[in-house]
Amino acid sequence: MTDAIDRDLYERTKALLEPGEIELLGMVVHTDLGGQEDLEMHELTVDLNEAIAEHAGKGESYIYAGNDDTDFSSNQFQGLTLEDEEFVWECQQLLRDGTFDIVFYYEAGVDQETLGEDVRALDGVTDVTLVP
Repeated sequence: MTDAIDRDLYERTKALLEPGEIELLGMVVHTDLGGQEDLEMHELTVDLNEAIAEHAGKGESYIYAGNDDTDFSSNQFQGLTLEDEEFVWECQQLLRDGTFDIVFYYEAGVDQETLGEDVRALDGVTDVTLVP
């Protein structure tokens, strides 16, 4: 992946974190998963959901695909708590140069470095760019 693409993706992710109702952090998860690896992409998203929810201290969460919501786009997902459907994270899966990058943002308050280390250890992840 070229530096220009990484820089563009980083800047676009950073823009999503601009002040709003809640303070957010983010990360770009770089993978070695290609466009035909839907099952592996799903499994990785489930693993990422568990890691982020654990670090956020939100309890059990599920992945909402937004198929019934016109505000969602293709390959956009949210992690919501089981208890009260509270926001945990949101992501967009982007196919770039033949492999997926996943842009995540989540509520601030997690230990960003430790979460990044845990995400880097997941199967299919080649690198993680943390976005403050």
